[in-house]
Amino acid sequence: MRQGFDNERYIRMQSARIRERIAQFGGKLYLEFGGKLFDDHHAARVLPGFQPDSKLRMLKTLADRAEVVIVVSAQDIESNKIRGDLGIGYDSETLRLIDAFREAGLYVGSVVITRFAGQAAEAYQRRLENQGVKVFRHYEIEGYPSNLNRIVSDEGYGRNEYIETERELVVVTAPGPGSGKMATCLSQLYHEYRRGVKAGYAKFETFPVWNLPLKHPVNLAYEAATADLNDVNMIDPYHMEAYGEVAVNYNRDVEIFPVLRAIFERIQGKSPYESPTDMGVNMAGFCITDNDACCDASRREIVRRYFAARCAKLRGTGEDAAIGKIEILMEQAGVSPENRRSAREANRLEELTGKPAAAMELADGSVVTGKTKDLLGCSSAMLLNVLKTLAGIPDDVKLISERIIEPIQRLKVSSLGNRNPRLHTDEVLIALSICAVDDEFAARAIAQLPRL
Repeated sequence: MRQGFDNERYIRMQSARIRERIAQFGGKLYLEFGGKLFDDHHAARVLPGFQPDSKLRMLKTLADRAEVVIVVSAQDIESNKIRGDLGIGYDSETLRLIDAFREAGLYVGSVVITRFAGQAAEAYQRRLENQGVKVFRHYEIEGYPSNLNRIVSDEGYGRNEYIETERELVVVTAPGPGSGKMATCLSQLYHEYRRGVKAGYAKFETFPVWNLPLKHPVNLAYEAATADLNDVNMIDPYHMEAYGEVAVNYNRDVEIFPVLRAIFERIQGKSPYESPTDMGVNMAGFCITDNDACCDASRREIVRRYFAARCAKLRGTGEDAAIGKIEILMEQAGVSPENRRSAREANRLEELTGKPAAAMELADGSVVTGKTKDLLGCSSAMLLNVLKTLAGIPDDVKLISERIIEPIQRLKVSSLGNRNPRLHTDEVLIALSICAVDDEFAARAIAQLPRL
């Protein structure tokens, strides 16, 4: 795939921008970190050249000045909310984040449990503290976010526990959206100013990219990614009024900005920002080196999100509204489901065989397919065919012999209670890795996995 984004330039520019914002406030900066701090595969798909761990690498350049505060909502703990891409609860994801940040050399200062209430939150706090993690409680504020008199008072932010921080850059992140990152930052500003400490707030959101056009495919792809949240990109009217410049933001930030500005004024006497865009520090738009490559990748992503939404509906986890919204976005981007070559080829093979089929488009534009067999599901067959293609292994070579597959099938049916004996992709990879010990072709195929 053609590269369209300068990742090294991004890391340099982004870290410099955050340093500038720290200096602007002359004391401490609370940086609300939206989106995924690492494993950001959406950004990597729509900005070819962006690495999934770019934001983490950028923060590591500030490691001696930064600490991480992780925010998780008591309601998400109580309801066992699941992170869709990993299939784990927000409680487990918080623990995973702590380990990942520490492994990367970043200091994790504490965890904040927002909207604190209930036995599940209390049990989770004990669980964290038993592992040596400092925990602070923040509470639900009646009338939030409209009741300013209560919010900026001892009964509002003042009731929250003050988060003890040590460094000048406090990165506030969360296992998922709706955890209360912004409210946590503003609560800290309230407490800091009462203590006579200079502190500021800024927001780091990769998307929408504020200095790209409203209907740029990269920004349309963001709307497709958040179709289930009903986020809508829009021109920032406050930025236009203050500076006469067009900037793109999204509806939730624009809608909440008057309240935020009033809270800043109550806490600090004057708002440091004239618009929602002012609050941001994102530099991704300055690092696009090939606009056409990013546009093409983003159009592909919109179609991919359409199929993902259709799959979610079939599984009972998605709604028609999200599918309808992405259909509109596809029309705006000038694409349709037929633009995804892998989908066309999979459907063609399914019609030909009368059984489920799979297909994958490789980086060079070629498409490799897999059909349902007695021993393998279509995705497993496709995966083996892809690895053979990348390794230059002849198509007639069997990477896994039947004598390896059949005992696994018997185990699945007789002992594990599976009705479908065919091997899934994870089972195929385990079997392939066993074969790779003695078989040169299997070893060559396994070596191609990083290319996927």
